[in-house]
Amino acid sequence: MPLTISRRTLLRGFGTSMALPILGAMSSTRLLSAAAVDETAPLRMAFLYVPNGMHMPDWTPSDEGSGYGLTPTLERLSQHRDSFNVLTGLTLDGARAHGDGGGDHARSVAAFLTGAHPRKTNGADIQNGVSIDQFTAAQVGQATRFSSLELGLEASAQAGNCDSGYSCAYASNMSWRGPTSPVAKEIDPGAVFDRLFAGQTVKETRRAKTAREKYRKSVLDFVLEDAKRLHQTLPTVDQRKLDEYLYSVRDVEKRLVGVDRLELTEEGVPDFPRPSGVPQELTEHAELMLDMMTLAMQTDSTRILSFMFTNAGSNRSYREVGVSEGHHESSHHGKSEQKQKNIAAINRFHVDHFGYFLARLKQVREANGKTLLENSMVVYGSGISDGDRHNHDDLPILVAGNGGGRITTGRHVRYENGTPLCNLYLWMTKQMGAEADQFGDSNGVIERLGDSA
Repeated sequence: MPLTISRRTLLRGFGTSMALPILGAMSSTRLLSAAAVDETAPLRMAFLYVPNGMHMPDWTPSDEGSGYGLTPTLERLSQHRDSFNVLTGLTLDGARAHGDGGGDHARSVAAFLTGAHPRKTNGADIQNGVSIDQFTAAQVGQATRFSSLELGLEASAQAGNCDSGYSCAYASNMSWRGPTSPVAKEIDPGAVFDRLFAGQTVKETRRAKTAREKYRKSVLDFVLEDAKRLHQTLPTVDQRKLDEYLYSVRDVEKRLVGVDRLELTEEGVPDFPRPSGVPQELTEHAELMLDMMTLAMQTDSTRILSFMFTNAGSNRSYREVGVSEGHHESSHHGKSEQKQKNIAAINRFHVDHFGYFLARLKQVREANGKTLLENSMVVYGSGISDGDRHNHDDLPILVAGNGGGRITTGRHVRYENGTPLCNLYLWMTKQMGAEADQFGDSNGVIERLGDSA
C-alpha cells in the first residue's frame, strides 16, 4: 500500500515547526464546496497593489483576444504572456469622490479590495467595507495555519491625515477585517520567515530563534533529522519536491542573513543578535517578500494573500531605474514628457517584480503535475488608471494563473467600461469555496475568464 501522510505533517526539532510542501503522498481530495477541491493542489488567490496609477498608453493593448500585441510595459512580462490575462474596462466606483472632494489616492487603496466608499475622516471614526481577502478567509481560511497573510514594503498606519482629509488607515491598508478594522501588513521579511517556521508555542519559538542566532544555525539544522527520516519513506517524485523545497528555504534564509550583515567573532558566532528591520535596497526587499509569499503558498500555510508595493500616494524616488523625482509627483505629469517617462519607468520596475513572483510560482511543481501558478489566481493592478486624471474606470488589471484550470490565460479581455471590479472578486471568492451572492458594488460575476466561466 502506498504511503499516505497527513497534509498537516510538520518537520519538528528544538522549538521549530516547519510546514511541508504539498506532496503526492498526502491524503487526497475532500469536498470544500459544491465543486471538488483537490487537497494535493488547493486553489490560492493573491492580490498585488501598485499606487498612483499607470502610464496607460504604455499599458493598454490595442487588440483583444490571444493575438494581442504586448505594450511597452507588458513587454516586460513577455516570458509569462501565456500565464496571465489583461482585463480592461473594470471600474472601482467606491474610489470616486461622490461629493467628498480630493483624496483619490487614499480612496483607491481603501476601496481596491472592498469596493466600498470610505468615510472621509482623519479621526477615529473610520468606516470602510470588508475586503475580499478577509471575506473569503472568514469562510475558508480555517483550512490553513494562517487564514490570510498581509504583506508590503511600507508600514501600515492606523491614524493621521494622509490624503486631503482621509486617514492614513485608508492610505496604507487595503485589507479590512471589518468596516472599522484594517489589517496591518508585515514589511519585515525576517519576521515573516519566523512566523512561517515558528514553534508551536511562543516559548519554543523564542528558544529556537535564540539558538539559531547564537550559533548561526538555519531552521533546517533543527529539523534535519526529521527531514531525513521522512525523505527515506517518500516516493522518488516527492523526494525531489522535498529537496527543492528545502533548498528554497535555505536560499531565502541565507539571503536574510546577508541582508542583516551579521559580524562573526573568532569562534564563528555572531557578536550580536540578528537585528530586526527591512533591507534598505528596494529590489532586495521586494524579492524577499515575494519569496515569503511563495513559501507560504507552497507549504499551504495560507491560500489568501495580499501585497502592497507602497502605500497610496507614495512619493519615493526610484533611483534603481534612474528616476530621482518622486513617484506621486511624476504621476501628476500634466503632459510633461519627462514625467511621463518617469512614471512609465516606475511602472516597468513594478511589473518586473511581478514577473519575478510569477517565475517563482512557476518553479514549484505540485502533486497534481501543475505549477503553483497554475493552481492560483493572482490579481495585479491599481485603483487608479491615469495618475494625472485620478480616474477609477478602465483600470490597469492583470489576472495571472489558471485558477486550477478555471481560467483560460494568454488573452486581452475587454469589458464594457464601468464593469465593477467587484464582479471579478465575486467570481474569485466563489471559486475558493465561499458563499456569496454579492460583494461590494458587484452586479454579477465576471464572464469570459474561462471556457466554463
